[in-house]
Amino acid sequence: MGMQVGGKGRFMADVNVTPFVDVMLVLLIIFMVTAPMMTQGLEVDLPQTRAVSVLPKDNESLVLTVKADGTFFLDKYQVEMADLEGQVRQLVTNQKKQLFLRADQAVPYGTVVKIMGVVKMAGVDKLGVVAEEEKTAKPAAASKKK
Repeated sequence: MGMQVGGKGRFMADVNVTPFVDVMLVLLIIFMVTAPMMTQGLEVDLPQTRAVSVLPKDNESLVLTVKADGTFFLDKYQVEMADLEGQVRQLVTNQKKQLFLRADQAVPYGTVVKIMGVVKMAGVDKLGVVAEEEKTAKPAAASKKK
């Protein structure tokens, strides 16, 4: 029997926290399931170079990603080659945004040039190319060991 204070017609002094705990556990499970989906990006093995600048994180730019298997993504959404020019024109040119090309290093050079041509036909004058910073090279003395 639960503890009650007072007689009939008086308020109970207990607070029932069971519904609150139930709701919080459900919310915790929902956030645990959805959080990894929100941060997941596209896996691309970028080429490396010495001079790399940071990609802007604002809403004024979009990234066109080309994966090693030849699929295209405009930000996070997959786009077919036939629809690429229209999508770039609608999302980049008409909204006056910057476009960055992020291609896997296994993508053939001809494919990259073809994409650049489609982007140019869509009206994009300036196209940024995304790369990774080059890993530190081995010292010259160590590589000339006899």
